[in-house]
Amino acid sequence: MNITLKTESEIDMIRESSLLVSRTLGMISEEIKPGVITLTLDKLAEQFIQDNGGIPAFKNYKSSPDSDPFPYTLCVSLNEEVVHGFPGKDKILQEGDIVSIDCGVLKNGFYGDSAFTFPVGQITPEKELLLQTTRESLYEGIQKAIAGNRIGDVGYAIQHFVESKGYSVVVEMVGHGVGVKLHEPPEVPNYGKKGQGVLLKEGMVIAIEPMINIGKRHIRQAKDGWTIYTADRNPSAHFEHTIVVRKQKAEVLSSFEFIKEEFCRNTSSLQPQIVDE
Repeated sequence: MNITLKTESEIDMIRESSLLVSRTLGMISEEIKPGVITLTLDKLAEQFIQDNGGIPAFKNYKSSPDSDPFPYTLCVSLNEEVVHGFPGKDKILQEGDIVSIDCGVLKNGFYGDSAFTFPVGQITPEKELLLQTTRESLYEGIQKAIAGNRIGDVGYAIQHFVESKGYSVVVEMVGHGVGVKLHEPPEVPNYGKKGQGVLLKEGMVIAIEPMINIGKRHIRQAKDGWTIYTADRNPSAHFEHTIVVRKQKAEVLSSFEFIKEEFCRNTSSLQPQIVDE
């Protein structure tokens, strides 16, 4: 496994790409409301990224040499869709939905990646708690992403936190390294055992992205070859940050600060030790 430690100048460029992703999600947050066509969100994001000197990282991405390329700028996953959902002209946001928006950017030769799950209008308390718990689990994982710990410490923190509250972790879909490729080693599962897995070293850049289900952990893939949804059709949530491993405290390179405050109102106090920069 060839894990590349990033120099400070490389980290600066990943930060720039990550913050463009963050600003894109912030722009999209202004449009999240009932009646919005999700394909419109995708077109807005693509134009915004290009206008700011970036390239949409997901569009035409292939998960393997034989796979069909992903056809959109954003992954837009509604309710029981876990990740990799397609936006579409017939896929319209409805009151009470939750929608995960995952976005990646390539700029100056380096990638950034982040995701946020939004409520659409008024959602049920059950969905509200899912969003809050999933976002909080992201920061539980980030707090363990320090030099000297292992990947298993990050995954254990996420898994232990969400399972203690009655939720389940999707095990097939994982986080990843980020750099000159969108997906680099190491894989970053949202489950694990303390003290096991790849040793975390200062300068490692990884995307931590818990995908958490209200129901059971099992998933299925849609006929489009990309969309992942829960087997029991219960809701799922997804939050993601790109971070760099440091000695004392992980540094978050992406940010949720550009997202409309109303979407963060119940989670504003979740990260006392981790500050988006």
